[in-house]
Amino acid sequence: MNRFAGVVMGWGMCGAALAALPPADEAAKARAAELAAKNAWQRQVDGYLLCRAQDRITARFRKAADPAGGAAAVPVPACVNPPPFASNASSQKPLESSGAHSPTGTASSTPSMRQPSAVLAPPSGR
Repeated sequence: MNRFAGVVMGWGMCGAALAALPPADEAAKARAAELAAKNAWQRQVDGYLLCRAQDRITARFRKAADPAGGAAAVPVPACVNPPPFASNASSQKPLESSGAHSPTGTASSTPSMRQPSAVLAPPSGR
C-alpha cells in the first residue's frame, strides 16, 4: 500500500511540473514542424529503400526457384522514389540581410593598428 501511495504521489508531482512549463514560442513550433516534416520524408525514403531491397530479393528467389522462367510472375506496383527534402525555412531572413553585422561606414584604420601615444594624448602646452 505504501508503494502504491508513493507511485501516485510521484505521478502527481510529475503532472504538476509539466503543468508549470511555459508555452512554446513560435520558433520552437516552427522547428518542431520542420522536424516532423523531415521525419515523414525519411519514412518515405526508408519505405522506398525497403521496396527496392524486397524487389531484389524477390527477383533472386524467382530466378533460383524457376531457372527456366516459365512461371508467370504476379504484377507488383513499382517502387516510388520520393522527391528530395525541401525545407520550409525560407521565410527566415539570412544573417547578412538581418542587420546583425557591423555598419557599412568607411574604416579609417584597421582594428589592430596601434596609434602613437602623441595622437591618443596630445602634449599639453606647459
